[in-house]
Amino acid sequence: MNKILGYIFTPFHYLAFFIFLIIFHPIQWLSLKLGGYKAHKQSVDALNFFLVSTLYLLGSRIKYTNNQNLPTNRSIIFIANHQSMYDISPLIWHLRKYHAKFISKIELTKGIPSISFNLKYGGGANIDRSDKKQAIAELIKLGQRMKDNKWSTVIFPEGTRSKNGVLKPFAIGGIATLLKKAPDALIVPIAIENSWKLVQYGSFPLSFGEHLRFTVLEPIEPNGDAVEEIIANAKQRIKVALNQ
Repeated sequence: MNKILGYIFTPFHYLAFFIFLIIFHPIQWLSLKLGGYKAHKQSVDALNFFLVSTLYLLGSRIKYTNNQNLPTNRSIIFIANHQSMYDISPLIWHLRKYHAKFISKIELTKGIPSISFNLKYGGGANIDRSDKKQAIAELIKLGQRMKDNKWSTVIFPEGTRSKNGVLKPFAIGGIATLLKKAPDALIVPIAIENSWKLVQYGSFPLSFGEHLRFTVLEPIEPNGDAVEEIIANAKQRIKVALNQ
């Protein structure tokens, strides 16, 4: 039934999603030109509020749980599992007070209304996966911005999306590079559940009536520990939260 209903409601979701991207593209441009970073960020936060709302057209339920008392005056590296593109907007919206930045493929900085503009000017890192030197340089710059501005970063150490929700191996390179520039950053795991189910039939139809859950888990103080230990700890916490 969720597939059948998906055929009916997916077009409405995509239409609304695209309309919001078109509307907010000039809004972002004006916000950045007239109000700088602060105004631009507010426009991006608003955009992602509306993008999240388009999921309700698919009958989706979204539960975000954060019982942790996280600081807003300290950089945070949020380590999350990755299941679909629908992980992004809820995280941007719910983590907005932490100035969470993302690491994206450089190809996404062109041709996508609103999204490409934000990736260019929002302060994240846009990496060329075929150019290791460029990717490391971008991560170093992001780590420096984290340190200078007390910004945070969301990183998906699996590298690619899990098509069935099962955790993939976690890579350490990106997190290690960020920690070199922002060694005092707090490590916070986030468990994402069921966003893979939205795209279990592909991009069309999207699955109707799925329950997406985002759970912020207990923070990890780096304390100069080996990056391998930190990531293994974060992965284990996510694994437990996902009952895997």
